[in-house]
Amino acid sequence: MAGTTHTVTNQAPPLVQYDVFGADRALVEAVERHLAPEVLDEGLSELSGLGRTVGSAQVQEWGVLANEHPPRLRTHDRYGHRIDEVEFHPSWHRLLGKGVSAGLTAAWGRPGGHVRRAAAFHLWTQVEAGNGCPLSMTHAAVPALRAEPELAAVWEPRLTSTVYDPALRSPGRKPGALFGMGMTEKQGGSDVRANRTAARPLSEDGAYELTGHKWFCSAPMSDAFLVLAQAPGGLTCFLVPRVLEDGTRNVFLIQRLKDKLGNRSNASAEVEFAGTWARRVGEEGRGVRTIIGMVAATRLDCVLGSAGLMRQAVAQAVHHCTYREAFGGRLADKPLMRNVLADLALESEAATALALRLAAAYDDGGEQERALLRIAVPAAKYWVTKRCAPVAVEAAECLGGNGYVEESGMPRLVRESPLNSIWEGAGNVQALDVLRALGREPGALDAYLREVGQARGADHRLDGAIKNLLTELADLEGAEGRARRLVERLALVLQGSLLVRYAPPQVADAFCAARLGGDAGSAFGTLPSTPALASVVERARPVS
Repeated sequence: MAGTTHTVTNQAPPLVQYDVFGADRALVEAVERHLAPEVLDEGLSELSGLGRTVGSAQVQEWGVLANEHPPRLRTHDRYGHRIDEVEFHPSWHRLLGKGVSAGLTAAWGRPGGHVRRAAAFHLWTQVEAGNGCPLSMTHAAVPALRAEPELAAVWEPRLTSTVYDPALRSPGRKPGALFGMGMTEKQGGSDVRANRTAARPLSEDGAYELTGHKWFCSAPMSDAFLVLAQAPGGLTCFLVPRVLEDGTRNVFLIQRLKDKLGNRSNASAEVEFAGTWARRVGEEGRGVRTIIGMVAATRLDCVLGSAGLMRQAVAQAVHHCTYREAFGGRLADKPLMRNVLADLALESEAATALALRLAAAYDDGGEQERALLRIAVPAAKYWVTKRCAPVAVEAAECLGGNGYVEESGMPRLVRESPLNSIWEGAGNVQALDVLRALGREPGALDAYLREVGQARGADHRLDGAIKNLLTELADLEGAEGRARRLVERLALVLQGSLLVRYAPPQVADAFCAARLGGDAGSAFGTLPSTPALASVVERARPVS
C-alpha cells in the first residue's frame, strides 16, 4: 500500500515531560539518607520541582539550542572601541537564569545546603552541562573569598543570590554576580607555580596591577575572577572584576575563545592582563593555599557533573531498550542487553552514591569529615570522571545507529563525557594529590578507613578488597608509578562500602562481584548473569 514505508513503528517515544529527580531512585534515596529530617520534605519538594523543569520539553530544547548556537567573541564594537564581550544564544541565558534561581550557587550556610545543591547540580547537568561551569565557579569561589573577610562580606551575598543578571556593570549595581577562574598559563598547565603573570602593588589596601596571559580562563563573561599571579612575596590569589566600581571596564582582553571538543555552549577563553586592576585575596605567597578551597569544591562538581551525565546516558539507554523490540521481544528483556544495561546502571548508581556522600561531608563540616574529603574528593574526581566516557559511549551503542545521530542527544553526551576528567586537574594530578594526603595527613587515611570499615563483614569481596588495599597502603615507597592503581582501588572500595550499606542487595552484590571480586570482563555487559539483573535494570528505568 502506498505510504506504508512512512509509518513509524518500533521507535521509543521521547523521554520528556517527567520528573527527572523522582525517576532517579538512587538519587532520591541518597537525598533522603543525607538530609536532616527537619529539611527533608522541603528539599524533596524543591528537587522534584527542579526535576520536572529538567524533564520538560521546553528546557531540553533550550539545551539543544544553546549547543547548536555556541558563544561568539566580539572584541570591538562597530566604532572600533575594544569591548571584549561574549555573545550567547538566548537559550543560554534562560538556562543560566534557571540554574541560579534554583540555588545552584547558594549552598553555603543553608541547612543541608550542599546535599540539596549537589542533587540539583546532578539534575541540571543532565539538561545542559555547559552552564554548569559558571554555576560551579560561582559556588566554589565562596570559601576562597573567606580568606579575606572584608571581600567576602561584599561579594558573598552577590554570589549566593538567586537572581541572574547578565549585564556588565559595576558590582554594586548588580543583584547577583557570577565568578570565573584563571589559573592555567601556557608554560605551566597544572603546574600553577610556573605562572608568570606579574602582580605589582598599587597601594597598601590590597590593590595590585596585573600583567600576563592566561591560557585558560573559565566563563569569561563572568562579573569577576579569581586568578593566580606572582606578587613580590610569591604566588598570590587575586580578585579581578570585569567592571570597576566607578562603572569603567577593567582591562580584560579576550584574545580568543577555545574551539572545544564538547561543552560547546560554554565559553572558555585566553585572556590577557595589561595593567589590570586586582584585589589581593589572602596573604602574598599563599595563593595556592587560598584558592585550594575553590579547587576542592569545583572538583566535587566534576564528580557530580559526571554522575549526572552517566545517569542521563543510562536513562536514555534503558528507556530506548524498554520500548524497542528486536528478535521477538523487548530489547531490555534480552539477557545480553539486560547485562549491558545492568552494568551501566551499577556504574551510575555507584557514582551518585559517592558524590552525594561527599556533599554530605561538606554539610557536616566536622574534623573527621574534612579529613575524609581530603582523600575522597581527589579519588572520586579521578575515578568517577574517568568512568563517564565509557559509560556514555556504551549507552549510545545501546541505541544502535540512532545513538550516533545528533537528534538522539547521545553524541552531545559522548562529547561532554571526557571533560570533567580534564578540568580542575587531570587524572595524574588527582592521583598525586591523593599520595600527598596519604604521606602528609595521616588523619585523612584514618577517616577513610573508618568510613569504609562501616561495611566490614557484610560482603566477603568487599572485605577482601579492603584487606588488599591495606597491604598496598602499607608500602608507599616509590608509589608514584602505581598511584593510579591505588587511587582506583580507594574509590572502588569506598563505592562498594556505600552500596553494601545503602543500595538494594542485588545492586550491591553485582557491584562487589564485578568491581571488587573480579567476576567480570573489561567491557560493560560482562556481569555474572543472574535473574537479579532484571531488577537492577528496572531500578534504573526512568518513568515517563
